[in-house]
Amino acid sequence: MPTASDMFTSGKRLVKSGFSAFGLDIHKKRPEQPVTLHRASLSGALRQLSALGFKPKTVIDVGVATQTSELYEEFKDCNLLLIEPLVEFEPFLRKICGSYKAQYVLAAAGEVPGSATINVHPDKFGSSMLKEVEGALVDGTPREVPVVTIDRVCSERNLEGPYLIKVDVQGAELHVLCGATSTLLETEAVILEVTLFGTMIGGPQLFDIVHWMKNAGFVVYDIWGFSYRPLDNALAQVDLAFVREAGAFRQYHGYATPDWRKERIQSLEPFLAQLGKQP
Repeated sequence: MPTASDMFTSGKRLVKSGFSAFGLDIHKKRPEQPVTLHRASLSGALRQLSALGFKPKTVIDVGVATQTSELYEEFKDCNLLLIEPLVEFEPFLRKICGSYKAQYVLAAAGEVPGSATINVHPDKFGSSMLKEVEGALVDGTPREVPVVTIDRVCSERNLEGPYLIKVDVQGAELHVLCGATSTLLETEAVILEVTLFGTMIGGPQLFDIVHWMKNAGFVVYDIWGFSYRPLDNALAQVDLAFVREAGAFRQYHGYATPDWRKERIQSLEPFLAQLGKQP
């Protein structure tokens, strides 16, 4: 006896066949987005959070480099904490502080306070606490930098949640998050750059990050920033937005609203009526 799933699948095929007879092809409709904003982007992901009512009191940007302007613009009224280890980027940090309600720490974020060695790349942007599997030729120049924890900085500076945390530190993401265990308890969203390959020695890959975040109470909510490696054009990096698993963004697990379902059925009625007349 066919199952309900089998009957549903057969029904979908019948409907598609009927539409094809009229020269029509049907696809699942995607929610409409403003033409000025690309949904699969950092701006789009942040706008999605904001549109659903998320208003962090503090945004924490770890691995700032020159800036993360989309983050600051979407939540321009909140407190902004910038954490960046390279002195070369300090002029940019000062400029951000002049434009937003921001403050910065010239240090790396890690699991415990102290100091650590960062491998500074010629372009500065790819610098990392970890070394690369390609070897010393691409590691950069080692430099000693101070290390702070997010938890201690937020406590010392009286920064309050709810928080949004963005981390882009070339493979050291979990070191950063391990120093933010208290802060994460008041965090609703975390944005991470994640790799699908073991490009950094000892660095986490996508499944490691997802597993760690799940244990911390967060799950994947959005994805963008697809980066393909020059070696073989394989997908190498993505950006992920995590939200609290039991939080406001996941209160309901249904696919659509009752009104959407009703309108969808009504829109199909003329085609189904014509389909019923086919010999």
